[in-house]
Parts: sequence; C-alpha cells; structure tokens
Amino acid sequence: MKTIARLAAALLLTLASLSNTQAQLSDEELAKIAQNPLANLISLPFQNNTNFGVGPFDRTQNVTNFQPVLPFANGKIITRVVVPFVSQPNILSETGSSTGLSDITFSAFYAHGGEGKVSWGVGPIINIPTAAEGLGAGEWGVGPSFVAVIKPGNWVIGALVNNVWSVGNDKINSFLLQPFINCNLPKGNYLTFSPGITANWNADSDDRWTVPLGMGAGKIIRVGRSGLPLNVQAGAYYNVVKPEFTGADWTLRLGATILLPTAIFKKK
Repeated sequence: MKTIARLAAALLLTLASLSNTQAQLSDEELAKIAQNPLANLISLPFQNNTNFGVGPFDRTQNVTNFQPVLPFANGKIITRVVVPFVSQPNILSETGSSTGLSDITFSAFYAHGGEGKVSWGVGPIINIPTAAEGLGAGEWGVGPSFVAVIKPGNWVIGALVNNVWSVGNDKINSFLLQPFINCNLPKGNYLTFSPGITANWNADSDDRWTVPLGMGAGKIIRVGRSGLPLNVQAGAYYNVVKPEFTGADWTLRLGATILLPTAIFKKK
C-alpha cells in the first residue's frame, strides 16, 4: 500500500509540475518537438492504422501500435519500442481473422544535434519474435537505422531509414524509408506528410514494394486541469504501389500521443 501511495503521489506531483511549467513551451513549440524523432522528449504514442481493400476479397486489417519513446544521457540516446496489436483477416476468404500481438521492434539512436536546426541519429534496430502464429515473422532480426532532420522556419523535414535481416536464416530482409514533412501553423496546428515506404527483398518484384501517398493534419491540445499536452493526428494514404495479392488499397491513420518534454521536469 505504501508503494502504491508513493506512486500516486509521484504522479500527482508530475501533473502539478506540468501545470506550473506548461507556459514554458507554447503549443507551436510542442508541435515542432513532437515532430522531431531525435528530440529530448518522453512520449507515449498510440497509433491506429486501418488498412482497407486487403486481398482479393477486399478485407480490412487493423494495426494498433503503442510506441513509447524514452531519451537517456541528456538526449544523446533516444530509444523507441513499437508494440503492434494486429487484427489480421484471412485474405483467402470473405470471413475469418486472427487477432494478437505481432513482433515487437526496439531501436536506439545516438543523437547528434537533437535540438538544433540540423540533427541526425544512428543506431541499431532489433526485431523481437513476439508474434502470435501468422501475425509476424516470428524471428529475431537486427539491422542499422538512420534518421536525419532539418528545421527551417516553421517546417520540420527529415527521413528515417532502416533495414532488418533475420539472425541465423534469410526469412527476414525488410526495408523501411519514412520521409516526413511537417508544416506548422498557428495555435499548434500542422499539416503532415509521412508515408512508410517498405520493401520485402525476399519477395518477387511484383510483390516487393509498398509506396503510399497522402497526407494528414494534427494539433496540440491540452487535457485536464494540469494542461497535459496531447498531440492528436489523422491522415489517409493511398498505396500507389503495393504487393499484387496481399497489399491494401489505402490506410486511415489515427493517433494520439502524450507529450512529456524533459524540460518540464527541470526547475525554473
């Protein structure tokens, strides 16, 4: 009971500090920080991707990601865990689906110039075989990951790129390129372009690439008496290139992120 009371007290003190220091960061500043994957920022993102038109029976797949980001060493090391929960339809039938955890990924970046106009980060990405049967590769994988960011004026622009290979076999050889372009508007509003371009190098050429095009919009909002900042976002992406048999036609993306910039825990 004492431990629970201490944790509750710590949570209340955290929310109180948010209320007392939120004026240090405007909604516009918070939006730009949230858009920078190398920012010295504790964040708790929840992102839901609903993929429509999967397979010959136009099934719908749903992937909900919980992807906490934790910085260490005063922002020099940025870690991210992606925990995906998947509802996977049977694409060979009009009915039937499987639901469960897919493979978890962990990445860590050594960040250089994280809060500056130009920054970059490099580090490993690890695929952890946590998937239920049929919901992931189910193999250990590892590879390099790189991200670069520039922040001219009200813009935050950059790209994330990685490639993962399975350990001890050739079952995984996957590539991700995620460019991002964010145009920040007054009052914490912004427009965003952030497609996830992927390639499965083990697949035939007709089934290798997924290339989405689209855009979204977001806003920083404040919740509760403490003014807890949330980054909310919605977007839609159409796959101009996709695997011939298993690819989705388009994706609806919804997200909400609790933002805890480390600056809010510093004393004035």
